[in-house]
Amino acid sequence: MISRTAVVYQVYVRSFLDGDGDGVGDLTGLTAGLDAVVRLGVDAVWLTPVYRSPQADHGYDVADHRAIDPLFGDLDAFDALVAAAHARGLGVVMDLVPNHVSDQHPWFVAARAGGPERELFHVRAQPNGWRSMFGGSAWSRLPDGAWYLHLFAPEQPDLDWSQPRVQEDFASTLRFWLDRGVDGFRVDVAGGLAKDPSYGEVRRGGPHPHWDRPEVHEIYRSWRRVLGPDVLAVAEAWGPPDRTAAFARADELGQAFAFEILRTPWSAAALRRTVDAQLAAHRAVGALPAWVAGNHDVARVATRLGPERALALHLFLLALPGAFYLYAGDELGLPDADVPPEAWQDPQSLRSGGRLPNRDGARVPLPWTSGERVGFTTGEPWLPVPAAWSGYARDRQEADPASTWSVLHRALAARSALWTVDDLAWEPAPPGVLVGRRGGAVVVLNASSRPCPLARLTPGAVVARSDSHADPAVVSPSECVWVRAGA
Repeated sequence: MISRTAVVYQVYVRSFLDGDGDGVGDLTGLTAGLDAVVRLGVDAVWLTPVYRSPQADHGYDVADHRAIDPLFGDLDAFDALVAAAHARGLGVVMDLVPNHVSDQHPWFVAARAGGPERELFHVRAQPNGWRSMFGGSAWSRLPDGAWYLHLFAPEQPDLDWSQPRVQEDFASTLRFWLDRGVDGFRVDVAGGLAKDPSYGEVRRGGPHPHWDRPEVHEIYRSWRRVLGPDVLAVAEAWGPPDRTAAFARADELGQAFAFEILRTPWSAAALRRTVDAQLAAHRAVGALPAWVAGNHDVARVATRLGPERALALHLFLLALPGAFYLYAGDELGLPDADVPPEAWQDPQSLRSGGRLPNRDGARVPLPWTSGERVGFTTGEPWLPVPAAWSGYARDRQEADPASTWSVLHRALAARSALWTVDDLAWEPAPPGVLVGRRGGAVVVLNASSRPCPLARLTPGAVVARSDSHADPAVVSPSECVWVRAGA
């Protein structure tokens, strides 16, 4: 069982560790790297999709939800990964993709040919004005002239979740992976499954025609009846906190990402507003947020904020009530890599001619060892790894007590024993500074441009701090400090 306050390590499987030398990370590599994950101090690993897929969207175009793509291994390799993770006390979270399938999924192959499976998709005689998240129309034409819906790439036709066959098949998928020992699921595009049956246009006010419709929540209530009370499920849903927190109700998924923090500027007042809104929305449904500082769909936090602020934000979020999802590579302080256009792989950028942000920079393979090859693969990596990343290598950082890895490692080791209550109370602080108390522990975040004397903010013993070189008597600008109050 993965607790609602766990730290989950997101593995972009392609980029974690290559076990067979083909330049792409795989399940064998991930299994070999589990000891490093354990050393860091997290509770579980979340795998991006490893299902059978033509890889038009790097695995988010699924051709078979109950098979492993040969690019990553096979079911035996998956079973070995789960066994190895459990033996080390790590939970395993799979990335479930229910909104759409690959155009090579047997259902869509049959639908394209005019078979009865067409009713499992959104097929119309004429398209409406809905737009794809990858740019352009959300509708593409079938050979007979009808149109099918794809909120993402044309190779990702949307399923019609009003169809019992779709619902029953995904219940079988959940049971399949639970039977193999999976401990939880991250639900991709959680808010997109239910579509307006009249296919109305997007208008302000009232339910959106295809995002976060009321009907979607009944789908997840049916899932919870399959999952039982103890299996983790977390919603990837963007939007206002009161709307996204609805997915975190106990009879639905139970947890939802607090994505608004990714859009919040580096400001004490702004961060406090975001935290308060997320906590209030989640508490209203009896849940706690799943905090994030980054993931595979946004620029690396070290690039967005700078390395010092990025590390301080990690400690700040780790001190808040709820879970935390740590994106692999952020524990090394990796910035976005500058991937040249000729090496781009991201379909979002390729299909939009570069108009939409390129996400490859946040997906570049991880550096494991210092030196020219950085240890990810014996072959040619699927995305080029900057030579300068040798300086970020895991082996080098684990040996350096002042490194980003070491700071996070110490914080993770102290977290569960320090932050033992779910309440958060803000205490008086100078402008630009946040002081939050949870029971007998205090978190201090200095988002101002001036150092603050620590003793004036809170008495006690420092347990962790994001700046290993700071004056111990002050909280430096862009620093976060954890204090055991009264010690």
